[in-house]
Amino acid sequence: MRLACLLLPPLALAAAPAAAELPEPVRAMIEAAIATRDPAKVNTVVEIARQTNPDDHAEIDALADEFRTAQAARAAAAAEAEQLALREAGVFDNWSGQGQIGAFQSSGNSSASGVTSQLQLKRSGIDWEHNLRASVDFRRTNGRTDREQFSAAYEPRFQIDPAFFAYALGQVERNRFQGFSSRYAVSGGLGYKVLDTDGLSLAVQAGPAWRQTNLVSGLSENSIAVLAGLDFDWRLSDRIKLTQDTNAVAEGGGRALAIIDSSSTSLNLVTGMEGRITDKLTARLSYTVEYDSNPPAGSVSTDTATRFTFIYGF
Repeated sequence: MRLACLLLPPLALAAAPAAAELPEPVRAMIEAAIATRDPAKVNTVVEIARQTNPDDHAEIDALADEFRTAQAARAAAAAEAEQLALREAGVFDNWSGQGQIGAFQSSGNSSASGVTSQLQLKRSGIDWEHNLRASVDFRRTNGRTDREQFSAAYEPRFQIDPAFFAYALGQVERNRFQGFSSRYAVSGGLGYKVLDTDGLSLAVQAGPAWRQTNLVSGLSENSIAVLAGLDFDWRLSDRIKLTQDTNAVAEGGGRALAIIDSSSTSLNLVTGMEGRITDKLTARLSYTVEYDSNPPAGSVSTDTATRFTFIYGF
């Protein structure tokens, strides 16, 4: 009996089944997927391996966990390097932008030619974002210039948190056919990102503003205003994008130089549809409405323009 007891543990141990090892072809398949660093491929291969090798879940999961840990470490290192690059970037670094240009010419009962162009520059940092915009519209009909508009704006933004931001805006315009030789506006306030996804974004902003308008008559007007803005982008597909930009300025208070009606509202609305041709080149069709509830004498309240332009991103 004592001898049997001494022999029992070795016999029992020998009878126990050996731990299963992951077959080498399956391991090689998982390691090949891991080498691509593509999470989708790794997840697919791991799931197949788990289904076909139910006794090796622990080893398969260990390989998958090792990949996810390495991926997280690489992502953290890349994010840290990007943050460092942004902090050390110079004033002229990290700018991106796009240029638009369109032109037309017609003949026959009437002869007309024109050009429209825009330039947008953007610089993104850790908390700050800088936007520069400039545009030119020019048209001649039957030898007479009937549209001549120039505008430029600079808008820095400070991101308070992922949703809220503070903005400042400086803008200068010239449009003699709307009755002013120059118009300057300064504004500052707060904004909120209502939506911010890969395919859909919506941001609104509002704040006080001051505006000076130099009329073609030689008079000058100064006013305190309220600015409200909306920026909407909807990516319908990888190649088609709908955009909507709106700026509304409601003025109140006193105006200088004998303007009796001291209340005025102006609205700038731009709706566009963009179709990507290549990675750098995009075609854009846009419709612009400019409204002034109290235009100078001889000018109309509403001015519209339809433009077809090509956009080059850089």
